[in-house]
Amino acid sequence: QVQLVESGGGLVQAGGSLRLSCAASGRTENRYAMGWFRQAPGKEREFVAAISGSGGSTYYANSVKGRFTMSRDDAKNTVYLQMNSLKPEDTAVYYCAARGGFYSPYSVADRAYDYWGQGTQVTVSS
Repeated sequence: QVQLVESGGGLVQAGGSLRLSCAASGRTENRYAMGWFRQAPGKEREFVAAISGSGGSTYYANSVKGRFTMSRDDAKNTVYLQMNSLKPEDTAVYYCAARGGFYSPYSVADRAYDYWGQGTQVTVSS
């Protein structure tokens, strides 16, 4: 079992930056692939970014490419999502997720992930 706790959300003006963190506890030795997803009010959950278990590969949704950067620090069992040039349409609850398996590859599909955090709210004002 893996427990995930997100932090770092908040209210920011358009053009600003936030860094989300996702701390993992439990069975973290397997180097799970990690993903960030988000869900805006009235919309379905959507993929934002993902990183492989090795940390060697990342992938981003087109809507955030060039503005968001995902990274991992396995010594701290934490993944990060650096969000720059934020837009009002980035407003959502952001969730991190872990995909089971040893050094698992990333996926853009939320159904591929086995463990989820409780989410952190990001609000971007115009």
